[in-house]
Amino acid sequence: METQKLRIMVIDDENIVGKRLKPALEKTGDIVETFIDGEKALARFDEASFDVVVTDIRMEKIDGIEILEQILKKSSRTKVIMITGYATVETAREALVKGAFDFIAKPFKPADLRAIIKRAAEELEK
Repeated sequence: METQKLRIMVIDDENIVGKRLKPALEKTGDIVETFIDGEKALARFDEASFDVVVTDIRMEKIDGIEILEQILKKSSRTKVIMITGYATVETAREALVKGAFDFIAKPFKPADLRAIIKRAAEELEK
């Protein structure tokens, strides 16, 4: 069975994260757009729909919790996965309460993130 290609947005103010994740996530045939600026990412989200958004929690200007809230306001079906560098359980828990699909702590392997995205894709198909 041919699975639908996912549209994935990755937001992290560390450029290296997007650079590393883009090819790793595209391996499965998904379409990936990366952003280092949360405001630009949200503007792009207004133009195109995304199935999965992977966002860092701690960023300048606009943090991951705010991105989560904005994305879910615009699209209740989008699955948001939070990246946390400081594996603060409270922040991750807050993100889950506010509707995040899951979270992953840095450093992580792209395969671990792919496994979470695969679960998100299964939820989207329901």
